[in-house]
Order: sequence, then C-alpha cells, then structure tokens
Amino acid sequence: MVALMSARHAPNQNHLLAALPTEIFEHIAPHLELISMPLGEVLYESGGQLQHVYFPTTAIVSLHYVMENGASSEVAGVGNEGVLGISLFMGGNTTPSRATVQTGGYGYRLKARLMIEEFNCAGPMMRLMLRYTQALITQMSQTAACNRHHSVEQQLCRWLLLTLDRLPSNELTMTQELIAGMLGVRREGITEAAGNLQRAGLISYRRGHITVLDRLGLESSACECYNVVKKEFHRLLCDIETVNSLPMNHGVESSREHYDKGMFVCDKTRV
Repeated sequence: MVALMSARHAPNQNHLLAALPTEIFEHIAPHLELISMPLGEVLYESGGQLQHVYFPTTAIVSLHYVMENGASSEVAGVGNEGVLGISLFMGGNTTPSRATVQTGGYGYRLKARLMIEEFNCAGPMMRLMLRYTQALITQMSQTAACNRHHSVEQQLCRWLLLTLDRLPSNELTMTQELIAGMLGVRREGITEAAGNLQRAGLISYRRGHITVLDRLGLESSACECYNVVKKEFHRLLCDIETVNSLPMNHGVESSREHYDKGMFVCDKTRV
C-alpha cells in the first residue's frame, strides 16, 4: 500500500522541498514520511508541542485561531507552496493556532529534531524557511485587515482565489458552513455572497461543490488583499529554482509545471 502511494506522490510536489539544493534534499529525503491528510484531521492543537513539520503536496491545511468560547476563524492557509510548523525552527516550539486539514490529500512530514538540525546549519534551508515565514506573516496580517475592512463577498473571493491557487483544477469541495467557519462569519452571509457571485456568472455552486467559471471576474470582485499576498510570495520566493535534479515520478506534475499556476506566479526574466 505504501509503495502504491509513493508511486503517485513525490516530495518535489511541495515547492519548498523542490527548491532545496540536491545535497540537502538527499540528506533529509530518507526521513521524509509520506502521510495521508484526510479532511478535518487536526495536525496540531493550540499550545501543543510540535513533533513534526509538514510539507503538504495535494492537501491544504487551515491555520485557525480558537477563541475561549470555541469560536474560530482562519488566519492563514498552507498548501503545496509551504510548510506547517514554523514555530519549531523559529524557536517558539508551540503556537497559539490550530492546524486542520481543509482539503484532504497527501503530504510529507519530517521529525522536528531533523528540521531544527538542518535549519541551525545556517545554510540554504534556513534562508528558504525564513523567506517563506515572512510571506506567511504577510498572509496572516492581510487576512486580519481583510476581515476587518472588507465585505463578506470580497473576503469570499479572496479565500476562493487563494484556495484555487493550491489546487490543480478550478473546482473545490466545501460547504457554505465550512467556509463561514474559515472566515469567521455567519453562514447566511456566505449564502448571500455565494449567491451574488453565482448570479454574476463567476462561480457555480451545488451541494458543497464550487466551480469557478470566470477567474478574471473573480479577481476583479476581490479586494486588494489577494494581490498583496500573491505579490509578496512572488517577491520573496520567485527566484526559487525548482528544476533541480530531484527524482521525478512518472505521471506526477513537476513543481516547475505547477509553479506558474498558483501562489508562485513568476516573471521568468528573474529566474
């Protein structure tokens, strides 16, 4: 079963792993564990001691801040562009957020000790992780500003676009109730916003399945927050060389092929 899973998945489906120099990747590769990340699984709880860092490949994970009364909202999302567990190599060891799988799929995990050892070598791994951390902080701060100053419809557009950037198609499976939980708003607000977008011909929504019909129209309807986040990822990580000599599995889309479809939209004159 593990061999069958490995045949369909490769570490370089995660952009950060693909960006590592060959010698560093070969050092950690034997310790990368392919894991299933089913919808709703909690990878770590608020305040919990982290035992691993996670590199999603086909899964998307939502970072939530949970209030004392149990209410929560998403502060950031992490997909194949990133890593979960930055508090480990930043020295904090724990985090106040909860990490929950938003879109089921797969990823790789690495034991905390090995990640810290490689980070503390103060080489390419450290520089890559620090730049990604800055991009993630931008996403978090922009989410906070967006939730405070922009309409539910604009927030929904931003969230849909960021989620689609991490998926291979223009479709996602997500109920209005789950989206409301992500954005920290009432379900009725999402129902109204999704209805407006559907009437405008931007999306199609049916029984928890959302299909984006007009990507450019959706971007036009979003607030500036989506582009702020995307431009910062571009600025900090565009020069990543994802076409190094990592082993490729037949039939698995290379990181470079996916590179231009999502968070890492790059001006190739800089690469």
